[in-house]
Amino acid sequence: MTAIHPYLDYSGRDDALSGGVRKIPISTPEGEFSVWTKRVGNNPKARLLLLHGGPGATHEYFECFDSHLPAAGIEYIYYDQLGSFYSDQPEAPELWEIDRFVDEVEQVRIALGLDASNFFILGHSWGGVLAIEYALRYQQHIKGMVISNMMSSIPAYNDYAERVLMPPMDQVKLARVKELEAAGDTQNPEYGDLLMEIHYIHHVLRMPPENWPDPVLRAFGHINNSIYVPIQGPSELGASGKLLHWDRTADLATISTPTLVLGGEHDTMDPRFLEHMASLMPNGTSFTCPQGSHMAMYDDPQAYFGALIGFINARN
Repeated sequence: MTAIHPYLDYSGRDDALSGGVRKIPISTPEGEFSVWTKRVGNNPKARLLLLHGGPGATHEYFECFDSHLPAAGIEYIYYDQLGSFYSDQPEAPELWEIDRFVDEVEQVRIALGLDASNFFILGHSWGGVLAIEYALRYQQHIKGMVISNMMSSIPAYNDYAERVLMPPMDQVKLARVKELEAAGDTQNPEYGDLLMEIHYIHHVLRMPPENWPDPVLRAFGHINNSIYVPIQGPSELGASGKLLHWDRTADLATISTPTLVLGGEHDTMDPRFLEHMASLMPNGTSFTCPQGSHMAMYDDPQAYFGALIGFINARN
């Protein structure tokens, strides 16, 4: 199908002709693809690019931002990373590497006309890994960064899960979870049910499963497991994929970009470690949502968005 009106430069705002949606071409070693973006709002000084988690999840769970950022006058951009539901989904395992995703974010930035005068970046969970890696390579383009619910060390994350999160769990059910993991039977419905009962509703999203918001359910339902499992591993109980040894804590001191590290007191991520991360960055600050978990934007929204909006507005 031929487009009846070509997209112009982002600064021309022609994406408004399609409700803010824009498909951006991405060059990779495996060929040319495209990724989906959607702009909401118009603020030349504050444009927030949202990096979703997973990897392989979608922008959909960020839809709660619609209830907070427009009233604050902050422009934000939804973005499904390559392989995610709204973007191209090539069957090319060699594409699912951190460095390749970082290069993709840079291509998206350039295409959207974002620069140090307006470019804020928020990475949640896996998106936080991506934001840290992006800043280590391209911080000169960033006006401000938010690392949301993500530690800079997967070994420390796994240690926190083993020392702090797992002991209070029902040990019989936890043993069954580990048994299913060892057997490679993580697609068994029992596996997901057990994780929901002993872990997810306590540390991922602190609501009864029947009350989980539709945007979260859609994002989880659209996860591309061919990306998620090789990189993260099969569950949020810990990381066991390509990220197993990822640790950028020693490099945080080189990030001079103003950075907010956001977490939740009940998060899968150690809130004290998140505070420590901010202390290592020359212009880092931290905020812990007192009632929040890994999805603090849903279970402690006033605290989460109060901190986020305050951080961005203080830099405009």
